[in-house]
Amino acid sequence: MARKVFFSFKYDDVQRAMNVRNSNVIQADTKSGFIDKADFEAVQRKGDAAIKAWIDEQLEGTTVTVVLVGANTNKSKWVKYEIDQSIKRGNGLLTIDISKIADLNQETTNCCGLTVPGYKNYLWNKDKGRENLGTWVEAAAKAAGK
Repeated sequence: MARKVFFSFKYDDVQRAMNVRNSNVIQADTKSGFIDKADFEAVQRKGDAAIKAWIDEQLEGTTVTVVLVGANTNKSKWVKYEIDQSIKRGNGLLTIDISKIADLNQETTNCCGLTVPGYKNYLWNKDKGRENLGTWVEAAAKAAGK
Protein backbone atom coordinates (compact mmCIF):
# COMPACT_ATOMS: atom_id res chain seq x y z
CA MET A 1 0.00 0.00 0.00
CA ALA A 2 1.25 3.48 -0.80
CA ARG A 3 2.15 5.47 2.29
CA LYS A 4 2.71 9.19 2.61
CA VAL A 5 5.91 9.34 4.65
CA PHE A 6 7.36 12.30 6.51
CA PHE A 7 11.16 12.27 6.79
CA SER A 8 12.51 14.04 9.87
CA PHE A 9 16.21 14.92 10.01
CA LYS A 10 18.61 17.65 11.07
CA TYR A 11 19.46 19.74 8.03
CA ASP A 12 23.19 19.08 8.62
CA ASP A 13 22.48 15.51 7.44
CA VAL A 14 20.69 16.48 4.23
CA GLN A 15 23.24 14.68 2.00
CA ARG A 16 22.71 11.42 3.87
CA ALA A 17 18.95 12.00 4.03
CA MET A 18 18.81 12.50 0.27
CA ASN A 19 20.61 9.17 -0.14
CA VAL A 20 17.74 7.52 1.75
CA ARG A 21 15.08 9.52 -0.08
CA ASN A 22 16.58 8.75 -3.47
CA SER A 23 16.84 5.02 -2.77
CA ASN A 24 13.53 4.82 -4.67
CA VAL A 25 12.14 2.37 -2.16
CA ILE A 26 9.17 4.68 -1.60
CA GLN A 27 7.39 6.36 -4.50
CA ALA A 28 8.44 9.99 -5.07
CA ASP A 29 4.92 11.36 -4.62
CA THR A 30 4.60 9.91 -1.11
CA LYS A 31 7.57 11.68 0.50
CA SER A 32 7.25 14.74 2.70
CA GLY A 33 9.64 16.69 4.84
CA PHE A 34 12.25 17.53 2.23
CA ILE A 35 12.93 21.17 1.56
CA ASP A 36 15.67 22.81 -0.41
CA LYS A 37 18.16 24.91 1.58
CA ALA A 38 17.04 28.24 0.09
CA ASP A 39 13.40 27.43 0.88
CA PHE A 40 14.34 26.30 4.39
CA GLU A 41 16.26 29.52 5.01
CA ALA A 42 13.27 31.55 3.77
CA VAL A 43 10.95 29.74 6.21
CA GLN A 44 13.55 30.02 8.99
CA ARG A 45 13.81 33.80 8.56
CA LYS A 46 10.08 34.05 9.34
CA GLY A 47 10.65 32.59 12.80
CA ASP A 48 9.63 29.65 14.91
CA ALA A 49 5.91 29.97 14.23
CA ALA A 50 6.52 29.72 10.48
CA ILE A 51 8.74 26.66 10.92
CA LYS A 52 6.09 24.95 13.05
CA ALA A 53 3.41 25.81 10.48
CA TRP A 54 5.57 24.36 7.68
CA ILE A 55 6.19 21.16 9.66
CA ASP A 56 2.49 20.82 10.51
CA GLU A 57 1.58 21.29 6.85
CA GLN A 58 4.13 18.68 5.76
CA LEU A 59 2.75 16.18 8.30
CA GLU A 60 -0.82 16.53 6.95
CA GLY A 61 -1.99 13.24 5.47
CA THR A 62 1.11 11.29 6.46
CA THR A 63 0.82 7.86 8.06
CA VAL A 64 4.46 7.24 8.98
CA THR A 65 7.35 9.41 10.18
CA VAL A 66 10.88 8.22 9.51
CA VAL A 67 13.46 9.94 11.72
CA LEU A 68 16.88 9.89 10.06
CA VAL A 69 19.45 10.03 12.85
CA GLY A 70 22.95 11.43 12.38
CA ALA A 71 25.67 12.85 14.59
CA ASN A 72 23.69 15.75 16.11
CA THR A 73 20.04 14.92 15.50
CA ASN A 74 19.39 14.80 19.24
CA LYS A 75 20.24 18.53 19.42
CA SER A 76 17.54 19.61 16.98
CA LYS A 77 14.47 21.17 18.55
CA TRP A 78 12.73 20.79 15.19
CA VAL A 79 13.31 17.03 15.01
CA LYS A 80 11.95 16.79 18.56
CA TYR A 81 8.91 18.83 17.50
CA GLU A 82 8.39 16.61 14.43
CA ILE A 83 8.55 13.47 16.60
CA ASP A 84 6.13 14.93 19.15
CA GLN A 85 3.67 16.04 16.47
CA SER A 86 3.93 12.68 14.68
CA ILE A 87 3.11 10.82 17.88
CA LYS A 88 0.17 13.19 18.58
CA ARG A 89 -1.17 12.47 15.10
CA GLY A 90 -0.88 8.73 15.64
CA ASN A 91 1.68 8.24 12.88
CA GLY A 92 3.72 5.09 12.72
CA LEU A 93 7.26 6.05 13.64
CA LEU A 94 10.73 4.58 13.25
CA THR A 95 14.30 5.81 13.51
CA ILE A 96 17.14 5.00 11.15
CA ASP A 97 20.82 5.60 11.94
CA ILE A 98 22.20 7.22 8.80
CA SER A 99 25.58 8.22 10.28
CA LYS A 100 27.49 5.60 8.31
CA ILE A 101 26.17 6.72 4.93
CA ALA A 102 29.07 8.51 3.27
CA ASP A 103 28.51 12.17 2.42
CA LEU A 104 29.72 13.79 -0.80
CA ASN A 105 33.27 13.82 0.62
CA GLN A 106 32.98 10.08 1.37
CA GLU A 107 33.05 10.81 5.10
CA THR A 108 30.88 9.24 7.79
CA THR A 109 30.09 10.29 11.36
CA ASN A 110 29.17 8.68 14.64
CA CYS A 111 25.51 8.44 15.57
CA CYS A 112 24.17 10.56 18.43
CA GLY A 113 22.18 7.55 19.61
CA LEU A 114 18.74 9.16 19.38
CA THR A 115 15.98 6.57 19.61
CA VAL A 116 12.31 6.94 20.46
CA PRO A 117 11.20 4.53 23.20
CA GLY A 118 8.52 2.14 22.00
CA TYR A 119 9.44 2.49 18.32
CA LYS A 120 11.78 0.46 16.12
CA ASN A 121 15.32 1.63 15.35
CA TYR A 122 17.35 0.49 12.35
CA LEU A 123 20.86 0.95 10.98
CA TRP A 124 20.71 2.00 7.31
CA ASN A 125 23.84 0.18 6.15
CA LYS A 126 23.95 -2.80 8.50
CA ASP A 127 20.20 -3.55 8.28
CA LYS A 128 20.16 -3.09 4.48
CA GLY A 129 17.93 -0.05 4.40
CA ARG A 130 17.88 0.18 0.62
CA GLU A 131 16.27 -3.27 0.55
CA ASN A 132 14.12 -2.97 3.67
CA LEU A 133 12.85 0.62 4.01
CA GLY A 134 9.49 -0.20 2.44
CA THR A 135 9.00 -3.12 4.84
CA TRP A 136 10.00 -0.97 7.83
CA VAL A 137 7.54 1.76 6.83
CA GLU A 138 4.72 -0.73 6.37
CA ALA A 139 5.46 -2.37 9.74
CA ALA A 140 5.44 1.04 11.47
CA ALA A 141 2.11 1.93 9.82
CA LYS A 142 0.53 -1.35 10.88
CA ALA A 143 1.88 -0.98 14.44
CA ALA A 144 0.08 2.39 14.56
CA GLY A 145 -3.12 0.90 13.17
CA LYS A 146 -2.84 2.71 9.84
